[in-house]
Amino acid sequence: MPTGAAAAVPRWTRIGAEDVVDAAKEPGAAQGLQPAAAEAPAEAAGTADGASGSAAERAVEKLDRPLPEGVRRRVVGLASDALGGVPPAELPQSLRQYVKFTPARRAKYAATALAAALEAEPAFRVRIAERLRLGQPDLVKALESGTVPSAADPMDVAAAAYLVRSTGWSRLVAEAGEEAERAGAEDAAAEAVRLVEKLQAELAEVRASARADADRQRAESDGVRREAESLRKRVRSLESDTRRAQAETRRVAGELDALKAQAAAERGAAESEARRLRHRVLELENAAEQGRRSAREGRSVEDMRLRLLLDTVLQSAQGLQRELALPVAQIRPADLVEAVVPGAASPHDVARRGLAEDDPALLDQLLAIPQVHLVVDGYNVTKTGYPTLPLEQQRIRLLGGLAMLAQRTQAEVTCVFDGQDLDVPVIMAPPRGVRVRFSRTGETADELIRRLVRAEPQGRPVVVVSTDREVAEGVRKAGARPVASVLLLNRLARP
Repeated sequence: MPTGAAAAVPRWTRIGAEDVVDAAKEPGAAQGLQPAAAEAPAEAAGTADGASGSAAERAVEKLDRPLPEGVRRRVVGLASDALGGVPPAELPQSLRQYVKFTPARRAKYAATALAAALEAEPAFRVRIAERLRLGQPDLVKALESGTVPSAADPMDVAAAAYLVRSTGWSRLVAEAGEEAERAGAEDAAAEAVRLVEKLQAELAEVRASARADADRQRAESDGVRREAESLRKRVRSLESDTRRAQAETRRVAGELDALKAQAAAERGAAESEARRLRHRVLELENAAEQGRRSAREGRSVEDMRLRLLLDTVLQSAQGLQRELALPVAQIRPADLVEAVVPGAASPHDVARRGLAEDDPALLDQLLAIPQVHLVVDGYNVTKTGYPTLPLEQQRIRLLGGLAMLAQRTQAEVTCVFDGQDLDVPVIMAPPRGVRVRFSRTGETADELIRRLVRAEPQGRPVVVVSTDREVAEGVRKAGARPVASVLLLNRLARP
């Protein structure tokens, strides 16, 4: 915390003497600041030099601990709202990629970069402070005059003091952090009181439940005693039933022994019948063998007659061939074996012949196949070739190259983009010769590509450009030929 004369140095003294001088050292600061923004710190620097004659009085206040999280969120929110109004030349290099984002998206995705730039880039912080001065002039004037509005939110006051760097700003930031911690402690104490009251209520319920359970258990024990007496009576009745059942079992055992004796006699008779039948089967088998021998003797005569007839037919056929002068057959067995005929190859039949997977000549061979359909996974190609460009510029660059490729090869070209995260419809005019499609809500570009491949008739050559392994495996099963995105990028880069 600043003390002595350093605490009494006006806010414009510190901004003009140090922050603006540091900002002027940045590459774009000398040309990016407006005259009014540069003159005010310079005038304040003169006033500060007149009011304080030593370097110790112009010492910069610093925080003795990290910026409180609540103040940090307010500072990042103010910077993200004001970022769109800062000239591009005055923006730090780390923030230029977020300038086209909405303020909410900047606060979400560029929070760390904004906080670092505000801490490390004095000129940028001065520019944000100027935007804050235009939006909340009363609060900024009160801070510069050394007073704090009593009705203002401490977090807003601390965030404004951090950006404006008025006298005692580090104290305001520290007090805001302490206020947030005190509020958190009060909330925790209130939550503890509420929890104690809840536990006391639950304890009372548990005690009441325990008393009810004890009463219920006493009633249940009485019922159990009555049920036990009833069971004892039932046991005596079952014992008498058991004695009767044992007597019945002895009677049934006697009947079973009689049945077993009867079954043994019947089994002996069955075995005798089985022996007789086996003897009869042997007699029938001998008769069958004799019949087969007689048939073989008769068949030898028929074979001789059939051979004589076959020789007669062969000699007649040879004579007929000589008489009609029939030509030699032109079709051979090799002509009936399935293979790839030259001029009728599919994308899967195109051999690499030593070409690398990223050689543009391989894509030229595929696009030379008649009636070929080229399906391109748009964002997969653009994020492989030029990922730093905005999505709109990526689409324009890719579609321009595909239009030239379609004009040269006369191939059907379809470019697919992922449309499930689009906030608004894309207004664009597809280039000549290129069909542009976006996936529907809830559907990825990969699923749309697979549907396009399945929609083609069986046998039509289809080439799919994507580096995604799942897309490549899916379209290969559907009959299409997958190629890597780098192959198309190399082909588009070639004149």
